[in-house]
Amino acid sequence: MKKTKIVVLLILCSAFFTLAFGQNCSAAFVNDKIVVDEYTTTGKCVLPASTTGLLTVQTAELSPEKSIPTGKLSFQIAIRHEQLNTLRMYSKDTYRQIAIEKVLEKCQKGDHIVLLMLEEGYALPHHEILVQ
Repeated sequence: MKKTKIVVLLILCSAFFTLAFGQNCSAAFVNDKIVVDEYTTTGKCVLPASTTGLLTVQTAELSPEKSIPTGKLSFQIAIRHEQLNTLRMYSKDTYRQIAIEKVLEKCQKGDHIVLLMLEEGYALPHHEILVQ
């Protein structure tokens, strides 16, 4: 059932964004492992504060069995403070990859890393990552 939901969402996401907005779906990865627990409307992105590796936003070949990143996209990063619900830019820089530990240094548990897409034609449905 879970695999069917993922496949259906992938097809719907791709078709909806391509037809309605001319956009393709993308996903966040750390060390080429997809961050979202399931690529559905209820999927959650959570990382432990001790995570290390390269954070990227990429197009991907997604299936119920695996998620293969296929191309890095440009993005910016903001951090949403958990207690105050304020949003601040991590930096003015644009990234195609960044060491996640550098971003996590500026976060507290409960904060959200917010990924902002810059490349036209791409949507990032799971753009907030909870820091635990």
